[in-house]
Amino acid sequence: MFRVRNLSRKVGCLKDSRGRLFALRIRDLPQQILAIFSPLKVSARLSACAFLLVLSACANAPEQVAAPVIPAVTPIKAPRTVKIGLALGGGAARGFAHIGVIKALESQGIYPDIIVGTSAGSVVGSMYAAGNNGFALQKMALEMDEATISDWSLPMFAKSSGVLKGDALQAYVNRMVGQLAIEKLKKPFGAVATDLSTGKAVLFQRGNTGAAVRASSAVPAVFQPVAIGGRQYVDGGLVAPVPVKFARDMGADLVIAVNISQQPEGQNGSSTIDILLQTVTIMGQSINQYELKQADVVIRPELSNMKGSDFAGRNLAILAGERAAMAAIPELKQKLKAMQEH
Repeated sequence: MFRVRNLSRKVGCLKDSRGRLFALRIRDLPQQILAIFSPLKVSARLSACAFLLVLSACANAPEQVAAPVIPAVTPIKAPRTVKIGLALGGGAARGFAHIGVIKALESQGIYPDIIVGTSAGSVVGSMYAAGNNGFALQKMALEMDEATISDWSLPMFAKSSGVLKGDALQAYVNRMVGQLAIEKLKKPFGAVATDLSTGKAVLFQRGNTGAAVRASSAVPAVFQPVAIGGRQYVDGGLVAPVPVKFARDMGADLVIAVNISQQPEGQNGSSTIDILLQTVTIMGQSINQYELKQADVVIRPELSNMKGSDFAGRNLAILAGERAAMAAIPELKQKLKAMQEH
């Protein structure tokens, strides 16, 4: 900092911080500075002092620091809520595989929001929608006595359109879901049946759960047609083997389809019931191929060695469902993540 040592009328001396002297002549001062002080009619000595004070203030002024540039904040987008639909296909005793699929999905933290089932898929689907998890479903399956769902129509085929009446199946399902109507189940559920008069698929979303499942499972010539609301219904597998479309209709964004039907060449009917079940499968093949293309993920349990009437193989079917579902988990998670971030 400069300090004034001595100033004459025309010349002044400056002494710096090291004691060195410098001569300063008033006329050397910038005219702009002198013009500031001349109206005040101060002496040259005061003018010089004022100038030095200005220099001192400038020298000691704090350095101007540019304000930091704050980048624009990108808002964090919350993951989109994706409704997962589970479309469970028909296949008689092979339907036990659906339980394995559900167990595998739950083990990965995937819980479908909407359940739609055809035939055997409606049996498992209704119990799942009632609030039973995969392990509870497995326990039910392993404890189930086939006789509890078999009520033979006697004499067989005499004034009857099926060897089984279906009352026992209806009662069993209602018992397993706590006598709840479809609309009272914990998850949205739909059972697909075929209108015997029009041949069109019908989705039951209200009413008696057991009756809807019974209608969805009424394989022609095996079960008698089911009368609901003045109309007769038979197995939904004739028109919607794996009800992907109906899962979409119920509001699913992502549909997981479980196909338990097998190619005809891999199945040899050894009984009348096996032949009838296989006939239903053949009739629904072309429709099934179209439906599966509309699904986001298709799970196909390996059940080529299991017949539709093989209730003794239920545990193997459950394991097959688990294996097939676990193999599909990477694809499922990838598609689910993409939908959530879209």
